[in-house]
Amino acid sequence: MTLTCGVDEAGRGPLAGPVYAAAVILDPARPVAGLADSKTLTPRQREALARDIHSRAIAWAVASASVEEIDTLNILQASLLAMRRAVERLAVTPRQVLVDGLYRPRLAVPVRAIVRGDATVAAIAAASILAKVARDKAMLVLHRRHPQYGFDRHKGYPTSAHLAALRRHGVSIVHRRSFAPVRVLLVS
Repeated sequence: MTLTCGVDEAGRGPLAGPVYAAAVILDPARPVAGLADSKTLTPRQREALARDIHSRAIAWAVASASVEEIDTLNILQASLLAMRRAVERLAVTPRQVLVDGLYRPRLAVPVRAIVRGDATVAAIAAASILAKVARDKAMLVLHRRHPQYGFDRHKGYPTSAHLAALRRHGVSIVHRRSFAPVRVLLVS
């Protein structure tokens, strides 16, 4: 059996919070029904699928890159760093890694990027689900610390409500200062 690992990230577009990545090696003998791109699933479906992935996968891991790393490296490099961390945390070393998108993290094993891989490759879909579930949970923790921003509703994405809260309350320590809507508020 070739141990193929799927990798995806969640949280490249938000103005706040870390970016998360997950790595998953699925077990062909224990398939997970219903895998799909996490963006097409409801929160309840993602949670149920995450439980199935946790119990049926050969190996899985989740990692993140901090707001500080995002602001220092840029969001693409921070995403690739989170992906590398996730793969390196796996309890089993994969023979190959399939990553959603155009860019590949540097790893000690062969890596292939697949555009729309989260919709076409089961292991990448599983990784997209785990990354999204982990990031959403992290944003709920940040909401409890900073309720004025409404992270429980928009998860840090630049919605009109989030932008209004930023203008009203200013930039918090969990906001990405390198992102234009936040950076503009820092200089005004």
